[in-house]
Amino acid sequence: MTAPEHAAPEHTMRAAAIDAFGPARVLTARTVPRPVAGPGELLVRVRTAGVQLTDAAIRDGWTPPGATVEFPQILGNEFAGVVDGVGSGVRGFAVGDEVAGYRVLGCYAEYVNVPAEQVVHKPSGVSWLTAGALSASGQTAHTALERLRVAGGETLLVHGAAGGVGTVAVQLAVARGARVVGTASPANHEYLRSLGAVPVGYGAGQLRRIRAAAPQGVDAALDAAGHGNLRTAVELVGDRDRIGTIVDIGLTRELGCQWISSDRSAARLRELLDACERGELTVTVRKTFPLDQVWRAHLDVETGHGRGKVALVVGDGAP
Repeated sequence: MTAPEHAAPEHTMRAAAIDAFGPARVLTARTVPRPVAGPGELLVRVRTAGVQLTDAAIRDGWTPPGATVEFPQILGNEFAGVVDGVGSGVRGFAVGDEVAGYRVLGCYAEYVNVPAEQVVHKPSGVSWLTAGALSASGQTAHTALERLRVAGGETLLVHGAAGGVGTVAVQLAVARGARVVGTASPANHEYLRSLGAVPVGYGAGQLRRIRAAAPQGVDAALDAAGHGNLRTAVELVGDRDRIGTIVDIGLTRELGCQWISSDRSAARLRELLDACERGELTVTVRKTFPLDQVWRAHLDVETGHGRGKVALVVGDGAP
């Protein structure tokens, strides 16, 4: 993947990749060959790219179902940018279009080639940071509410409510007319209130505090935090098919709860972006990093703390 020294600059790009699995420092920026738009693909000049805990897991040795990791491997699975090339057979896109999209790997780069069906036009009223950091967490949260059948008038418990997935799940559930109780550190309680949730502190006594915050009971629960929170959820929700986690697959087998993976599609991303443009959904980006500091972004997301998302500002600045 490393470009030969004689390669012309217009045929290369900067990207962040790994040459082996390992800790955050194995992820480094380097010059690599620039991809081209193949049949059915778009080549996008990336402006912003979200950073996920999933990306860190891949860097550390996990391979997503259906994916193949080949070293050197560029990481990153969501982006926003400007169309730079249009492959044969693609309709509805032109060079210069502002877009957002997703791909399992390859988005921590100045350019990404991606199937056109995984890209949508970015609404003009949506910032680059929002568009680049929305897809993964947003589509996961949207999928979770569908799988858990969250409806108006019900009470949803969200563990890890201040994180990337949690903040979107809270807002989408409130928009459906559900009541949301969210667990978070005390520093994020006022933030959760601003999103429409009733905050509850982590730690000892959590179950009692949740019951006090939801005296009418809890209808469904989403665990976006791990740390055994599914055990709390099964004490509160009668139907274990309405309890899901995005982080603790092992415990789902023991307790009979749902493992929730993101069912990503252009239509789902389009719906979320439109909600952002209408002001009905907010993506909080707590910190940004340049491409050369991507390993620091991984250290940040691996702490498991902080509000919302972390993003890379790859080209042309943001927001």
